[in-house]
Amino acid sequence: MAWKKAAFTFVGTTLVCCGALSQESRQTRELQQKIRVESDLVVLTVTVKDDQGKLVSGLVKDDFHVFDDGVEQTVLSFTDESLPLSLLILVDDDMKWRDGTALARSVRSVIGDIADQDEAMVCRYDVLFYRGDEFTNDSTKLMADLKAAQSKSLPSRPYIPGTVMTDSSTTAGPPAISAPVYAGSRASEALDDALYSSAEILGQQPRDRRRIILMFTDAVNEPKLNHHTHEAVRDLLLQDNISVYALVRGSGKSKRKFVNLTDYTSKTGGGIFYATSTYTAELTLTRMTEQARHDYTLVYSPTGNNASAKFHSLRVSAGASYSATTRSGYSTTNMDAAPNP
Repeated sequence: MAWKKAAFTFVGTTLVCCGALSQESRQTRELQQKIRVESDLVVLTVTVKDDQGKLVSGLVKDDFHVFDDGVEQTVLSFTDESLPLSLLILVDDDMKWRDGTALARSVRSVIGDIADQDEAMVCRYDVLFYRGDEFTNDSTKLMADLKAAQSKSLPSRPYIPGTVMTDSSTTAGPPAISAPVYAGSRASEALDDALYSSAEILGQQPRDRRRIILMFTDAVNEPKLNHHTHEAVRDLLLQDNISVYALVRGSGKSKRKFVNLTDYTSKTGGGIFYATSTYTAELTLTRMTEQARHDYTLVYSPTGNNASAKFHSLRVSAGASYSATTRSGYSTTNMDAAPNP
């Protein structure tokens, strides 16, 4: 697959999220034009691995079989080169002090150098979502934005509860001033809302671009602080063909802690990677890069599927000995609506 110089370098480790040559190939340009003109197409980004978990390159269109609601489809267009990238880098700025510092050491050395046709934006979140200025391929600006986001990854100030006052005239009833709740006793991140806002931004980018959210997070989330449910966020990501990749500080042994984030990444055709140190963070970023490099893009027009369904399940195969992964499905707003790929 054709690639330009790495999009980002983490401490000498290259992170190329779907990079491409400055001069796009004729095959890729034709695919973009087809996606742009026809609205009834479904666009799939597919990753293929062998039984050893190694990424597989060199496949051709006839190697793939696409099933929409269990009905095999005809692949109209295919490329093994990445579409232009729209990348949203989402930084958790309310991680625990130890975790945030270690992760920031990996992130701090990012060097931006994305291809001319690519674009990126840096956003951050805690309880709220903080949108970046704009999408750009200006590496100097992206570096400044990323450093600014990193600087917010600091421990919250210790909460010191005030003195509880009571009415001296009586001992009955509640205190005149309620006892404070210790702010550090609960999670203070709204991860679902942050992903929803990120998806809304990427959903406005042209559909003939590869849309990716790359998260740096500790995966902590407080459902009560979110305005959007996990299911609503997942549906929006699938609807707009947005893949979520996450680099998480930790070993991944606590499956319960990471279950929602794992669902986001697996259902959207992305991936979750765990890092226990700065060194392993660099290695996992390389793995993330390699997965993005081996993406295939398949396009088809749905035929014979369950036209009355609002959600259509997807499955892709690429031979008996390979495992092909893509997003789990796509949605339509009503029976007569075209796919929203």
